[in-house]
Amino acid sequence: MSKLPAKVRIVDVGPRDGLQNEKSEVPTAIKLELIERLADAGLPAIEATAFVSPKWIPQMADHIEVLERIRRKSGVSYPVLTPNLKGFESAKAAGATEVAVFGAASEAFSKKNINCSIAESIDRFRLVVDAAKQSDIKVRGYISCVVACPYEGDIKPEKVAEVAGALFDMGCYEISLGDTIGAATPGKTQAMIQACLKRVPVEKLAGHYHDTYGQALANIYASMELGVATYDSSVSGLGGCPYAKGASGNVATEDVVYMLQGLGIETGIDLDRLVETGAWISAYLKREPGSKAGRAIAAKKS
Repeated sequence: MSKLPAKVRIVDVGPRDGLQNEKSEVPTAIKLELIERLADAGLPAIEATAFVSPKWIPQMADHIEVLERIRRKSGVSYPVLTPNLKGFESAKAAGATEVAVFGAASEAFSKKNINCSIAESIDRFRLVVDAAKQSDIKVRGYISCVVACPYEGDIKPEKVAEVAGALFDMGCYEISLGDTIGAATPGKTQAMIQACLKRVPVEKLAGHYHDTYGQALANIYASMELGVATYDSSVSGLGGCPYAKGASGNVATEDVVYMLQGLGIETGIDLDRLVETGAWISAYLKREPGSKAGRAIAAKKS
């Protein structure tokens, strides 16, 4: 059996990836409280918002106010999504210390999601990374559709490795591998990671697995077997899968932390406080918490 990492870093994407598709507007004060509660629960990284056009994602229209008003906690990073140079300049002016660029391993998805080819997106991201280097701002790279695409079907692992290598070579400190439609299984996940390892060191890779088919925790475990020690997740499983009606999207942070604790893997996260935070934001959004572990822990206490 492969040796699992002794410590895993969790990046909670709930405030951005989780809330961005909410139909009704979530007030800035609620977003700020969610971010601060997650930091107080011990999350080392919290994706705060996205510097994108409000025309495309109205929920993120308050990005400047969110970033400027966060009560920053020492040792916690608050990355923001910046798809282009304009977004980066705006994020920098608002005090960003870490940004993320968002590409894809599928040509069709790239064109539909960010309106350009993969090659064009890489050129666009290079401008952001070069500008960030001059300002001592860290850049994280996201890759969507690393196993399957809603338009192209299966994606070749070599294609993912090609994009991951380009992002790493230009200066992204970490590459987050996103199973956007949640169709990956452990074997496919490992094949994809093994291809990426030919271009990117394992400590520079992260997993971002959706739970559409109930495989996210299994995919995290399979990734840990290969040495990947950073994972994206969303408190209370916020954020559905936009390509599968009614399907769960992001894996719940509570479920990931519960599994890691059971394996004796250190996260630095207070699970009880995390569960309370998941219950709080779910109550605000008028829905059941999306975490199975969260619901079970809450039921034991009631």
